[in-house]
Amino acid sequence: MLGVLAVLVAAACESSACPDCAEPLPVRPAWQSVVLPDTPGVPGRPVVRDAAACAGRWYVVGGVVDLAGETRPAAWSSADANSWVPLPTAPVTFYGQQHVLSAAACRDGRLAAVGAKSGGAHGNPRTGTWRQASDGTLHEVDAPFERYAGPRAVNVARLAAGPQGWLIAGSRIDGAAAWISPDAAGFALVEGAPELAGDERGRTAAYDAVAVPSGWLMVGALLPPGGTALAPLAWSSTDGRSWQRAALPVVEGRGQAQRVAVLGDVPVAVGPVRAGFVSWRLTTQGWRPAGGFGAAGPGVASAAGLVAVGQRLVAVTRDGERHALWLSVDVGDSWRPMIMPRPVPDSGDTAVAVTSTGDRLLLVTDDGKTSRAWWAGVSDLDR
Repeated sequence: MLGVLAVLVAAACESSACPDCAEPLPVRPAWQSVVLPDTPGVPGRPVVRDAAACAGRWYVVGGVVDLAGETRPAAWSSADANSWVPLPTAPVTFYGQQHVLSAAACRDGRLAAVGAKSGGAHGNPRTGTWRQASDGTLHEVDAPFERYAGPRAVNVARLAAGPQGWLIAGSRIDGAAAWISPDAAGFALVEGAPELAGDERGRTAAYDAVAVPSGWLMVGALLPPGGTALAPLAWSSTDGRSWQRAALPVVEGRGQAQRVAVLGDVPVAVGPVRAGFVSWRLTTQGWRPAGGFGAAGPGVASAAGLVAVGQRLVAVTRDGERHALWLSVDVGDSWRPMIMPRPVPDSGDTAVAVTSTGDRLLLVTDDGKTSRAWWAGVSDLDR
């Protein structure tokens, strides 16, 4: 009987969030601090929000807040994740001049970003996109107001890049939506698409996307009619316009798939469930649950990042109290906490993001007072 109980407890530790299981030993990377230099313009505090890497280039995006509380877009670039230079920005609209860049992706060494600034009569986000030119300048892409905002707007979430171009995940009034572009010079809105948008099964929302050899994957959630608990969903598409829906398995049907990445050729998603966080892996038989980690915190739990680092995965979570980093070396089956160089609380004006290329992991943080950046070698993640 005791042997059976031990097997059940071990299985719980490996397959789902388990408050009674012993905490695994934390990973202690040898973080190397780097400096993001001041950007041209009125002096102010940098606020970092996201990072991206590709083709041997590294990017950090966000903005600058001056002493009067005014904001402007900002971005930095590096060839080695150690020495950084600010990128010139070229806004073309009134709100673009005030954007804080919240999401970034890159392809062939070229950056694109999503930015926003709340304003107007109702204080809604005025969202737009940015595209890097051959001279390195990050240009705002002018677009019709209702492309991202207007009466049907809900949110514009994450940006992904791949062989087909660029895709933004988000939501409109009728559910999950996507914006697609071959070159980031202008995005076409895909809303109301069968299987992607909400229907008689409930209202959908999309949170993140990633490129795969067959096209695109997006992840999100479904709120059933009359329900109060969200259920995790994923969608696949060959062209970003037509989508197929898949429900992700979860205990009691409750949870959200909020971040997705590809490790090797295996897509992995992570998101919050009632007891903490869980990961899912896409197999030839469909989505399957992998490992659980963390525990429910004092506030709303969410997954804020996921990146493949060599043969590993690094996830960022927030639980209403603090941000946390997690490492998996077995495609999401098990997770260990990672020690951050500095604690970052979970509040509306804080952020943590990770990205990776080659043999380095980049971490950027904003604790509400100071923005910082660090890198660690892949081998450091085995400490």
